[in-house]
Amino acid sequence: MFALAFASNAFAENAATLEQRIAQLESAAKSASPINNGDNAWLLVSSALVLMMTAPGLILFYGGLVRSKNVLSTMMHSMILMAVVSALWMVFGYSMAFGEGNAFFGSPTQYFMLKGVGSVPNADYAPTIPHTTFMLFQMMFAIITPALISGAVAERIKFSAYLLFTVLWVTIVYFPLCHMVWGTGGLFNWALGGKIPVLDFAGGTVVHVSSGVAALVAAIVLGKRMGYPREPMVPHNVVLSLIGTGLLWVGWFGFNAGSAVSGGELATSAFAATHFSAVGAALSWAALEWLLKGKPSVLGLASGMVAGLATITPASGFVTIPAAFAIGLCGGAACYFAVTKLKSAFRYDDSLDVFGVHGVGSTIGLLLVGFLANPAVNGLIATTFKSGETVVSLAGGMAQFKNQVIGVLVTAAFSGIATFLILKLISVTIGLRVTPEEEHSGLDLTQHGESGYND
Repeated sequence: MFALAFASNAFAENAATLEQRIAQLESAAKSASPINNGDNAWLLVSSALVLMMTAPGLILFYGGLVRSKNVLSTMMHSMILMAVVSALWMVFGYSMAFGEGNAFFGSPTQYFMLKGVGSVPNADYAPTIPHTTFMLFQMMFAIITPALISGAVAERIKFSAYLLFTVLWVTIVYFPLCHMVWGTGGLFNWALGGKIPVLDFAGGTVVHVSSGVAALVAAIVLGKRMGYPREPMVPHNVVLSLIGTGLLWVGWFGFNAGSAVSGGELATSAFAATHFSAVGAALSWAALEWLLKGKPSVLGLASGMVAGLATITPASGFVTIPAAFAIGLCGGAACYFAVTKLKSAFRYDDSLDVFGVHGVGSTIGLLLVGFLANPAVNGLIATTFKSGETVVSLAGGMAQFKNQVIGVLVTAAFSGIATFLILKLISVTIGLRVTPEEEHSGLDLTQHGESGYND
């Protein structure tokens, strides 16, 4: 009897202990932070990498391509946006892009002055990182997009006109497009309630097509540089541009792989796709130049690399490595002909070939991912999008290709028309272009009162 009582008491004590342990585990689970430190670290690093693409990446790349009398003004076009766009993003830009709203833009007041954007994750966008980290990452995209446009109008636009254009363009074009593609309920957001599922992993529509088309429109409206194309306007320092190319390539890993918003296998896949697309485009551009012109130029190789990076951006999180390489090969060839043949045929002065590289390149990538999107790379594209109550796979095929075409056409039309109207408004108010005398002297002196090179 004594042994039986002892065993009974011991069982009761163990049961109580087991219940306590379960309760402790449940309490710990409820109080555990959803933030994954690894994911957060990767997104913070990616944010820094994307910012590096603007400064010093794009600054050096563009700065080396212009004439020496315009090097500082060209660099200034990218530098100033780090301040201007960041301020707009804080006040209302992030809210317009990622706040709740309609299919075209989010509420400008929901996150006004970043109200409510703190350490608690936004589960819709990135459930394992602080909301602030996601906001910072996306801000870097908003900075570099209008900076890309500056390459088309280099060496002739008034600085005041450029600033006003940027403020209006990001507000009217970039923020709404960002919401349409990536915001909750956005028209093209395949993962968060959009009506037309467009696959754009890291900004083919939002960044490159929008800026590329805007660049083309701006170049046409602003007019050609004095003496173009009769006078040679060779880059004053190709070495600077090559350093910028390398920084852009490195930064692009944050641009594309960071768009996985986690440090998992999808980030690895996007990282690899980014690299091999740049490889493919560099090879195809250099091969064509060698075949058609007799010599492969260093600047041509660098242009091919950038073209490959722009081309793979929308597809980077949806395709295999061989598919990414093929996309790069196609993108490099298409961009080469856009820069050398299309530009001369239509006689527009896109100073640094923004449309030919970014606009054409990302259009190729957006269309090809319509055929090459692979659920083995990103399983969500086969199980997430619903038409009514029916799950619709977005794997490569004619149906998804049609969606991609719609995304490209709507983005190009929206950006092109809005850009034209903004430029015309500026033209009749403060004016767009410097005087012939100022253009002859160079924008460094006439717009900023300084010179890039002083003996």
